[in-house]
Order: sequence, then structure tokens, then C-alpha cells
Amino acid sequence: MGLNENVPGKLPKQLDKKRKSKPKEYFDALVWAAVVAFIIKVLLFEAYRIPTGSMENTLLVGDFLLVTKFTYGATTPRNIPFTDIRIPYFRLPGFKDPKPGDVVVFDFPGDRDEKESKEVLNYIKRCVAVAGDSIKVVNKVLYRNGQVFPNPPQSKYIAPLQPANLANNRIFPKGSGWNEDNYGPIRIPKKGDIIKIDSSNFEGYRMFIVKEGYTNVKLNADGSLAADDKTFKDGNYEVKRDYLWMMGDNRNNSLDSRFWGFMPMENVVGEAFLIYWSWDANVSFADFFKLLGTIRWNRVGSLIK
Repeated sequence: MGLNENVPGKLPKQLDKKRKSKPKEYFDALVWAAVVAFIIKVLLFEAYRIPTGSMENTLLVGDFLLVTKFTYGATTPRNIPFTDIRIPYFRLPGFKDPKPGDVVVFDFPGDRDEKESKEVLNYIKRCVAVAGDSIKVVNKVLYRNGQVFPNPPQSKYIAPLQPANLANNRIFPKGSGWNEDNYGPIRIPKKGDIIKIDSSNFEGYRMFIVKEGYTNVKLNADGSLAADDKTFKDGNYEVKRDYLWMMGDNRNNSLDSRFWGFMPMENVVGEAFLIYWSWDANVSFADFFKLLGTIRWNRVGSLIK
């Protein structure tokens, strides 16, 4: 029998082979699409949705954003997908560092009194100061390095002024006696800075030192600071990394650095770039046609400033 002869009731070998390869072709295409999507998500852009009003009116609940990963330097995944299990990662070189005024997405470092967040959460706030800067809030007015830091055009306040003598016990650092409308002054730590730790501020900065990688932190009777097997003479603690200061544009409705403290530079995820979609998140998706009627066309395609 010749190679090209057909057996009755059977497909030609070439056609049979092509038909068998179709499912594999579809599978390969899906795999490559997933790989490309993963690379884009990790290295270039990622989509986010605004869930709270802490950045109003710059960003509204129901805004959908594109965030650039490469601007500050993309990182490999920080956690096992769909879990809160953190894994080692490394950062690629970026084009710039965050600067005051940038709207930044970051890995939430945890509340004031916890070593790190129990969940892997991405927050979005405005950077208002970088390592080495000092900030102060006087009657709601923010000062950076002694100069007024202008409010973003769409920022807002929704609560009466809290007088300076009214302490908020949730404020960072613990025991400071400050509140969100009258805060500081405080210096944003820079790698190599020396922070003098004594009995007056130990409770306020103990967790900061723990977050820098230590476990057992205490103040000795002779005034020295002990952190695990290391001793800092005269309580002079040397900072190990650079930090940023983050605040929401909705200044009276934002749990930001005033409450949980300094944000490590290494936690930066990306820069908010563009609103690609926006609608009223208060309308249920079940009422789809009503939801379509809430589309904020004037926001779609807007650059984030």
C-alpha cells in the first residue's frame, strides 16, 4: 500500500494529525497569553480599583486605575498568588524615585502597633515627604521642611478643626500627644540617620525598630538601647533604610502615615498613572443598566495628578 493511499473509514494521516494538534494549539495559545499577561502585570502595568474615599476628590470610589510598575522599578511577586504568604523578591532598576506630590501604590507596612500587615494589601496615597525631610501640620496646613506644602487641587477636609491640645491616641508615634490636624514636627528617617531613643520616646519608636528587623527591643537602665544581640550606646539608634511619608488627599478621612507611621521605600509598588474607567460603585452590579448610567465619562482617560 502506498504512503498516500487511504484506508476506507479512516482519515488521511496528515488531516488526522492536524485535527489532533488543534487542542494543543489552543492550549499553547492560552499559556502564552497567560505568560504575556503575567509579564505585563509584574513588569509594566497593573489595574487597580479605588475602594475607599481616602483620596477624594482626586480619586473616587469606583475609579479604575492603571499603575506603572516600571517607573520606580518593578519587583518580582511579593507573595504567593491568592495568599497572604510573603516571599523574597528583588527590584529591577527604575527610572526615578518617588518624590513629593506623586500618587503612589504601595504594600501596606502594617498598623502602628504591628510588625507587618497580616494581609497583603495595596494602599494608594500621595507622597508628601521623602527620607530626610521633616513635616509638620498646623491647623490643617501641611508644612514640608518649613514651607507650606500646597494642597492638591482636588483635596478636601470633611471635619472641624481639632485643636492642638486634643490628643488622638491612635496617632503615630504612640504617646506623641498629636492629632491629624496638628501634628509634628517629625523627620522622615533616612538610611544612616541616628535617632536618639530614651524613656520619653521609647514606646513610640519601639515598634519602628521592630519593623526594621529586630525582635527583642528594650531600653537598658544605663540609657543604652538593646535590639536582639546589638547594643546602641546612649540610645543612639542607626536607621537601616529609607522611608516616605504618605497622606490621603481627603485629609480627614484617611488612615495614612499620621496613624501608622513611616512607609519603607522598599514597599513601593508603582505610580498611579491613568483612570481608564469610572462609575458609581454604590450601584449594584446586579442592576447593570442603572450602573451603566452612572459612568463618569469626564474621568475616563484622565491622567492622575
